[in-house]
Amino acid sequence: MSRGHAVVSSDGEPLILVNEADERIGQLAKRDCHLDQGVLHRAFSVFLFNAAGEILLQKRSGQKFLWPGYWSNACCSHPREGEGCEAAAHRRLKEELDIATPLRFLYKFIYQASFADIGSEHELCWVFAGHAEASDITANSNEIAAWKFIAPAALEADLGVRPDAYTPWLQLEWPQIRDQHPSALRPPVPGG
Repeated sequence: MSRGHAVVSSDGEPLILVNEADERIGQLAKRDCHLDQGVLHRAFSVFLFNAAGEILLQKRSGQKFLWPGYWSNACCSHPREGEGCEAAAHRRLKEELDIATPLRFLYKFIYQASFADIGSEHELCWVFAGHAEASDITANSNEIAAWKFIAPAALEADLGVRPDAYTPWLQLEWPQIRDQHPSALRPPVPGG
């Protein structure tokens, strides 16, 4: 289901600049953080799994500056000044997918990836996992062109055949989750 075109961020929105120890060293407009080779900034990435262990993927809106129309994980964005990464992840899940779900922090890492000659991501990314079912989701069409659940084996197969259909951060994060955090694929135990 889709729910219209709510705008949830802007090119001028200030992002949190960090060093490799994830210490805040300043802020810079979102667009400027993503030009050339990118400036290291704090970000987060959320993977959501349903009861069958399938992964929620979103196809990024064609309006995105970097990787428009590419398939990616459920949600990824940036915390705002004074906002922790988990709180930001909850905010963005509500803004993009209209859902609220408990999240579990898995790990954080630094990556840099360039998109043609347009710009780059250079992020210190916090990775979270949670649970969602298709009936929970109402996508913000300003952010998400399409979405689907996919079995891990089907994702693996498609990544092997069409890696260029997926965002670089998904390609980096999924193997780490699969190999180091397999419990993330299982839904939470009710009342547990």
